Parts: sequence; structure tokens; C-alpha cells
Amino acid sequence: MAQTDNPEASGPWERAFAEARAAAARGEAPIGACLVRDGEILASAGNRTIEDRDPTAHAEMLAIRDAARRLGDERLIGCDLYVTLEPCAMCAGAISFARIRRLYFAAGDEKGGAVENGPRFFSQPTCHHRPEIYGGIRASEAAEMLRDFFKARR
Repeated sequence: MAQTDNPEASGPWERAFAEARAAAARGEAPIGACLVRDGEILASAGNRTIEDRDPTAHAEMLAIRDAARRLGDERLIGCDLYVTLEPCAMCAGAISFARIRRLYFAAGDEKGGAVENGPRFFSQPTCHHRPEIYGGIRASEAAEMLRDFFKARR
């Protein structure tokens, strides 16, 4: 079974969590993403909204941009995205426009999520592409990382 067919695959998850830890070390919200196709990691990133002074520099957006540049195509057909937190509406829109095949995410986000929470972007009739969605994988690990990060900031 290829990595992309196994939601528990360690490679993409380890990379996404490493990106989240690196983001936290830079003072960013500890969220990481890893984009994979045919078992190969194409791109990964952690949040950089503060560092880049860019409100769109979410981990998912950065990984999607990097993979699209690398492949020379705005359509990431056959690609799977692993994210440590449920994507927001902006990132869900980018996932749809990029035609990502599968979305795996760890912790749900009741406040800012847009996949299983909030607007449920992929369930809207205006959504042009709906990836397969697998949420809650390694959720407690991701949630603990987020809680610890924000607790230390209070």
C-alpha cells in the first residue's frame, strides 16, 4: 500500500508535525502541512503568517503553492494533503481549486475550521471539487501541541 493510500502513514504525518513544531519555535501557530503524490513528498510547510507578514501564509497555502510551482501546474490532481489542524475556509477553498484528491487532518477546529466545523466548505453547493476527507488522525497529539503553545503565550 502506497503512503498516500494509508492515512496512518508516518512519512507525511512526521513531516507535517515537524513543520508544526518548527512553526512554534518561530513563534507561529504550530500548524504544519505536507503534500504527497504517489508516495513522494512534494512540499511541506508550517505557518508563516507573522514571519511573512502575510495573513494567507497558512501551512496549507504554502505547501499548495510550493507543490504547484514544483509540478508546473495549478491542479494538484492525485495529491494528498496532510495537515495538523482542520483547514479554515480560505485553505479549504484552495484545496478545492487545486483539486487535491484527499485531505487528512489531525485536530478539528471548532472556532476556525471549515471542513467538519463552521461553514463545512466542501458540503456547499458552490464547491466545485470535494476531496475525500479523513479527520481526527493523531488529533490528541496535534491538540496538545496547540494547547501547550497558546497556554505558554497567555
